[in-house]
Amino acid sequence: MSAGLIVAIVVVALIVLAVVLLLGRRGRAGRLDARRDQARRIRTEAEMSRVQAERAGAEAEQRRRQAEVSRVEAERWQAEAEKRTALARREEAQAQEQVAAAEARRREARERHIEAAHMDPDADEDEVTERFARERGSDRAEGDGVRERG
Repeated sequence: MSAGLIVAIVVVALIVLAVVLLLGRRGRAGRLDARRDQARRIRTEAEMSRVQAERAGAEAEQRRRQAEVSRVEAERWQAEAEKRTALARREEAQAQEQVAAAEARRREARERHIEAAHMDPDADEDEVTERFARERGSDRAEGDGVRERG
């Protein structure tokens, strides 16, 4: 082999080696660019997910606050209803006491009338007793009608 041929083979080998290295670097650069693009897409998706998660969290917090406001309102309404119920029960008890007191006064008045008729020589005790029995009977009929409606 001649020296010129050896030099030509070495030069061609160096050129092939340079081309292989150049192509290898370009391939590596292309792979790195592809990985960078993929990383950018992943970061973008992650940012979108973060924004959506924050939005969902804010909406959930708003719903929680609204639910708490509704619960507090319901508790306030319930407390008001309980107060009204207690007031109605007190008023009912007072009314029943007044009815009982009126009945006692009515009985006392009847007894006093009968006692007066017993003492009065001109009055008929049986007639007074019968009159009060009739009046009391008509009072009961009216009172029963009221109770049925209530």
